[in-house]
Amino acid sequence: MRHTKAKKKGGDDMEISVSDILFMQRELQEKYREKWGGVSPAKAREQLLWMLCECGEVIDVIKKLGDEAIMKDQSVRAHFIEEMVDVLMYFGDVLLCYDISPAEFSEAYLKKHARNMKRDWTVEIDRMRENLREEADGDAKAQAPSD
Repeated sequence: MRHTKAKKKGGDDMEISVSDILFMQRELQEKYREKWGGVSPAKAREQLLWMLCECGEVIDVIKKLGDEAIMKDQSVRAHFIEEMVDVLMYFGDVLLCYDISPAEFSEAYLKKHARNMKRDWTVEIDRMRENLREEADGDAKAQAPSD
């Protein structure tokens, strides 16, 4: 019998945690261990590449069907969400491959969120543009013929 901590929140809303996702991915990986080869650091790269393929499928829905269809057409929305779930499932596999615990991931996420809340994105983007200009100028000088 499968046990997760997935719970109803409020009315009909279902909510799952990082722990739930990793539990279910571990369960899936164990079921298909013979076919898929299990999880390990060596397997993480492959799972990450599969995750990127799924990101491409998400992009296809956006590009081919558009934002409005995702927001208003329930069948398009369901397809879009399913592709997003595929991305998250492979992401979970990568966490499992590197033995990253829900607590470890959650702590890092909360720290990153706190840091992002304090950042001045305008300043950072301006700094990035300036660095790119300096790189381009340096490349142009290096490629210029010398007298």
